[in-house]
Amino acid sequence: MTYTNMAKEIRKVTSKKVASAASKVLRDGRTSKNSKTAAWSALNQIKAPNKTISKKAASAASKVLKSKSTSRRSKSVGGSALGQRVNKKK
Repeated sequence: MTYTNMAKEIRKVTSKKVASAASKVLRDGRTSKNSKTAAWSALNQIKAPNKTISKKAASAASKVLKSKSTSRRSKSVGGSALGQRVNKKK
């Protein structure tokens, strides 16, 4: 198997642990818009390995990871969202 074929077979889905964290992020009224965008993106990836993340959601997740004031839970969700493939059309 070549490297390119192996890369095509990798499927990313959101784990139950990250999905639970994403749910908590969405329900918490104190979380930022960027954190909530990343959480929605991570939840959209559950059982859907072929879904992609939009550039807007990828940017939001990146900002979540760079922020010093963001919670560990939000950063976990942001990292999971960035693990998705970026939709280059949007």
